[in-house]
Amino acid sequence: MARPKTPRRSPAATRIPKGLPDRETLLKFVRDSGETDKAAIARAFGLKGEDRRALRAMLQTLEADGTLGKRGRRGFAEAGALPEVGVADVVDRTADGELLVRLSRGEDAPLVPLAPGGDAAAGAPGMGDRLLVRFIRLESGETEARLIKRLGQSAHRILGVVRKARREVRVEPVDRRSKDVLLLPEGEDVRDGDLVLAAVEPHGPRYGPKRGKLLEVVGREDDPRAYSLIAIHAHGIPIGFTEAAEAEAEAAHPPALSGREDLRDLPLITIDPIDARDHDDAVYAHPDDDPKNPGGWVCWVAIADVAAYVRPDSELDRIARDKANSVYFPDRVEPMLPERLSSGLCSLREGEARACLAVRMVFGADGRKRSHRFVRGLMRSAAKLAYEQAQAAIDGEPDDRSGPLLDPILKPLWAAYACLKQGRDSRSPLAIESAERRISMTPKGEIAAITPRASLEAHKLIEEFMIQANVCAAEMLEQKRTPLIYRIHDQPSAEKIQALADFLETLGLPWSKGEAPRTERFNRLLTETRDGPHADIVNEVVLRTQMQAVYSADNIGHYGLNLAKYAHFTSPIRRYADLVVHRGLITALGLGEDGLSQRDIAQMGGTAEIITFAERRAMAAEREATDRYVAAFLAEHVGAEFAGKITGVTRFGLFIKLTDTGADGLAPISRLGDEYFSHDERAHALVGERSGARWPLGLPVTVKLIEATPLTGGLLFEMTSDPAPPDRSAPRPHLGPKRRPSGRPPGIRTGRKQKMGGKRR
Repeated sequence: MARPKTPRRSPAATRIPKGLPDRETLLKFVRDSGETDKAAIARAFGLKGEDRRALRAMLQTLEADGTLGKRGRRGFAEAGALPEVGVADVVDRTADGELLVRLSRGEDAPLVPLAPGGDAAAGAPGMGDRLLVRFIRLESGETEARLIKRLGQSAHRILGVVRKARREVRVEPVDRRSKDVLLLPEGEDVRDGDLVLAAVEPHGPRYGPKRGKLLEVVGREDDPRAYSLIAIHAHGIPIGFTEAAEAEAEAAHPPALSGREDLRDLPLITIDPIDARDHDDAVYAHPDDDPKNPGGWVCWVAIADVAAYVRPDSELDRIARDKANSVYFPDRVEPMLPERLSSGLCSLREGEARACLAVRMVFGADGRKRSHRFVRGLMRSAAKLAYEQAQAAIDGEPDDRSGPLLDPILKPLWAAYACLKQGRDSRSPLAIESAERRISMTPKGEIAAITPRASLEAHKLIEEFMIQANVCAAEMLEQKRTPLIYRIHDQPSAEKIQALADFLETLGLPWSKGEAPRTERFNRLLTETRDGPHADIVNEVVLRTQMQAVYSADNIGHYGLNLAKYAHFTSPIRRYADLVVHRGLITALGLGEDGLSQRDIAQMGGTAEIITFAERRAMAAEREATDRYVAAFLAEHVGAEFAGKITGVTRFGLFIKLTDTGADGLAPISRLGDEYFSHDERAHALVGERSGARWPLGLPVTVKLIEATPLTGGLLFEMTSDPAPPDRSAPRPHLGPKRRPSGRPPGIRTGRKQKMGGKRR
């Protein structure tokens, strides 16, 4: 019987011997990793050339004898192993009607019965559904799956475009990774070009196109606003609100002073993006008049009191937990809360009384926090400014709105930030740079312009104030022994540090493979390379070396911010995690009867898993919608040349990010030149077999746009600039037998046939 993996020790915590591993060492590495692939194993053990081919043979043998099972296209895991929490599909049912699930990425994964019940808020699952489940080992030795959450489109459902021919109606998937085409029954009331959601019939023909059943017509492919709809349906983003939730929101009343501290005379202001749709945080600072704290500052952060309106176990709470966060698309927002709250009673509008949960923080002249105090208050925003307005005022160009605020409010805020920055600098959080773009839309839902977002000191000021408030929330809840959801971030794995060290060696940059991956060490590397030719590539590789932050009921600290205790407190309008933290503070400090419920406490771990998944889901949907809009924007410029930079190097080609728009696309290996190219994983480069010419990560390039497909968001480029010259100081990578396979255009040489394009990360 399959078994859930016990909590494993990360390979980061294990010293990995170099050289080709024996069978038991290899199996231990796979077991500790949970899921891995050949390239990751080779990097971890430092394998090259013949050793890599021997590793491939070992993996093939272990797979053939059933010791290892496939995970996805290239991944491996111990056969029959199940994660503690995983994504599974409902694929069958027993004679008694009990549903059976199988791990979505596990070709060898066994069928596991789905326990009845689960989270009632998740809804009743059915055949073909994709679920987030927890695998539990029972006392009997059997394993069962317990429902955490129903997810979006499963492998048995396809979002696609209707293509009508003489005698058939086809649904072509909009997911560029899918090759499944469905045939709908004749007579369906659909038009050519309709965007539809269809289900795969479970007992269709073994060969040829699969048969499908129409579930829903969601729009038209030629509607400019369709690209967000595609992302919403493809990722199962919950949309809208039930009548009961809307009714609860409409019944909400403006706040009263009773039971709250009066903060209306405190000149708190909001500073947000110019296109902000809600305002959930306000700030104010003034010098500390305590003679025991010379040069110190008092900083206030006031946050919308969403907990006053979204009560535990209400319909609003059920919907908010299911959505977990607001999702922002170029043309729309899918909010976590109804507009009556998100843009109304919970938005800190200028000049209007609003309920808030505020923290008063005291900092010494050295930037270190001395104390903090939380209050439940009633505030009135003194002003609403955009980041650009506030920055311009500080830079000597105030306007009619920011001018009167300059001396009494803005200058003290900047002086307080200068103080806090000392503490931040001594803490040395990761200082990785990332470029962002702002997409402006026309009233018709088309892109008007794509412009870089400036990185202003005003952004850093608000960010640091919010970070400090988040720290205070985590510290207070721990002090009061109140359950909470942490925002945690683990340090990079040993495997990733090994890969980084190998790459830096190709640039002649030292990194001791035995040294601990401290944030200040990363920052020193970034500083040393910032003004050199490798600045962008080093920044990119350091970014990819990091782990992803998640939500958890258990604390391991936040590596990137270099903080021991951290939780999200400052955005409860758009993040459910923050709402749970607000309720915890209300309970811990006795600030009302609307704090944590027993259900909140019992489900804390499950809630953390749900909102982590929802955050990933929202990021993927936002990214894909943006890709489609950008592809539509660039479709009129096919044949034009653009400046860009190599942001990804794979065996099948190069990923390019365009300088002006930030658009991402693929230059297939068949479009790079008239010779074979080898993928040098260690150097993150494609290297010409004959010339030694290199296409390394971070190289500035010029490309011609040869194809833009808005429906999938795909962009294909042809390289028009020259590669970098050979690196004579580096050893040439192993290229395999020197023969040219017949019938193939120039491209990458490997041991098996390579696809020449069309694949994305």
